[in-house]
Formats: sequence, structure tokens, C-alpha cells
Amino acid sequence: MIVNRQRRIALAIEPLSDFLLRAQRELGFPESAVTVRLISDSAMAQLNRRFRGKSGPTDVLSFPANVERPRRSLPRRTNRSARGGSARGGIDRIGIEAAGYVGDIAVSPETARRNAQRYSRSLPAELRILVLHGLIHLAGFDHETDQGQMERLERRLRRRLGLESS
Repeated sequence: MIVNRQRRIALAIEPLSDFLLRAQRELGFPESAVTVRLISDSAMAQLNRRFRGKSGPTDVLSFPANVERPRRSLPRRTNRSARGGSARGGIDRIGIEAAGYVGDIAVSPETARRNAQRYSRSLPAELRILVLHGLIHLAGFDHETDQGQMERLERRLRRRLGLESS
């Protein structure tokens, strides 16, 4: 579910919601497992200070529902159908389906717009990239502490979901 709590940037919510569902399926999340909140830069700055001790806004923050959940192992590519899906190589589901509600993702469209300009992307593409990044964090990955696992998974999922690779 996408909840738009900011009013500075007009956004098309339905395409982002559709992407969220597709990305959740790729990671094996239940359909209602995640809420994405689109918030202002000022609200994001408050969250960033409170939870990370950093000043100013950031683009995306993830808040797992179960902070004690163990870090997930890297999903593996398979040649078999995953949960009755397509026969193309899938990603092994990593046991998240039984977890119920996985968590919340906060995204600042204001910061996303600045990033989109910096990386020569559209704002909708940048928002999809940030949602995917947040979902991967909710799956238990952390690019600040792993040995590149999250980055490799994100690159692979971007390709599978039709996102720009940069």
C-alpha cells in the first residue's frame, strides 16, 4: 500500500502501487506486507535524525516490523517455477511469506526528485528504485555491512523489474 503524506510534488500513485506489488512478489512478500509512506523532506529529516543520528533528509528509510528478524540469506536463481509462477528462472523465496507484515518504507519525493535530476532519470523511475531498495532492506539486507550481497541482488531485481541499471 502507498500512502501519500506529502503535498509538494504531484505523483501518480497507481503506477507506483503496481510496481510495489510486482517487487513484493519478486521478493516473496505477502501482498499486504509493506506500507510505503511518501513524506516531505522535513518529515524525512526528523526520521533520519531520530533513527540514524544523521542531519537532513535522505531519500528512503526502511522500518522492519520485527527488528529482531535474522538477516536473510541471498536468494538464489532457480530454473523451476516459484509458487506456480512463470517457468523462467525465479528467485527462491526466502521464507518471508510466513512473516505476515514485514514493515514500512518512508520515501521523500523531494529528495527523490533531486536524485532523479542528478542521475538523469525520471522521477517515477527514481521512486521505483527507492521502493525496491527499501524492500530489499526489509528482506534483511544491509549494504553498509554486507559484502556486496544487497547491491548484487538489487542490480538483478532492477533488471527483472525493468528498471534502469545505474
